[in-house]
Amino acid sequence: MASPVIQLTQLEKCYGPVRALDKLTMDIEAGPVGLLGPNGAGKTTLIKLLLGLLEPTGGGARIAGFDPTRRADRLAIRRAVGYMPENDCLVPGMTAVELVTTMGRLTGMSYRDGITRAHEVLDYVGLDEARYRVLTEYSTGMKQRLKLAQALVHDPKLLLLDEPTNGLDPKGRRHMLELVYDLGHDQGKSLLLCSHLLPDVERTCENVVVIHRGRTLSAGSIAEMTRSDETWLRVEVADRAEGFAGGLAEAGYTYVKEDASGFRVQLNGADDGDALFAVAARAGASVTSLAPVTSSLEEVFLDALDEAEAAG
Repeated sequence: MASPVIQLTQLEKCYGPVRALDKLTMDIEAGPVGLLGPNGAGKTTLIKLLLGLLEPTGGGARIAGFDPTRRADRLAIRRAVGYMPENDCLVPGMTAVELVTTMGRLTGMSYRDGITRAHEVLDYVGLDEARYRVLTEYSTGMKQRLKLAQALVHDPKLLLLDEPTNGLDPKGRRHMLELVYDLGHDQGKSLLLCSHLLPDVERTCENVVVIHRGRTLSAGSIAEMTRSDETWLRVEVADRAEGFAGGLAEAGYTYVKEDASGFRVQLNGADDGDALFAVAARAGASVTSLAPVTSSLEEVFLDALDEAEAAG
């Protein structure tokens, strides 16, 4: 699928006097991308517009190369895109195999292909032993995995995942994030992960788009967005930590002692950290760990929101 996988041009959506999306313009490239924003930012509205479930007030969008306002393209989108909704969308009285097979047939698969793929994706999400149980017997975690399975049945290249860890306990959340990471990194699928849990996005995505009041607030690589303007390293030493601290001061380093053996050290100019080993050796200490200090995605997100609020 050609890149970008999603293109938005002056996209608008109004609900009466409320403007949910305000001339939203951006390209989303292939790969795992997080969609972030506070409640009411327009995330769910955007997903529904991309799927053709809502009509835009103005502007346009393309997803996987198709225009969701055209009926023929909406049928193509159904075949090219997998959608895992936030809310419960399961049909009572069905078994997992029946539901996933039905979802496959709605994308144009034959019954034989649909049921074969249903078994494969249920195995993949860990529901192999519960595939013939009726859905009313499923726990919240099982329902979430089943929603992912139905999104995968037709093997789409692009996935729209709306709050996939919603309502999950820690074990279920970890399993879901492992599946999302595998899909986006090991299986090479493009995905748009909509979540209010920033650590989930940071763990599974490479890029992020932040929207606020229906507009793009920031977008880019998570690695770049969380990189500090100042270069700090977190250093752990074994033995003679106080001597190492004295050596840092003597060498002109700015540092913060975080615990008995850990330091945050600001590098000087073009220093890449190698000189810290010499400082430790002179003090009779040894460096056991050396890692860059970065901001969390949550810190970057909150800072961006604060700046937007201050700007009005």
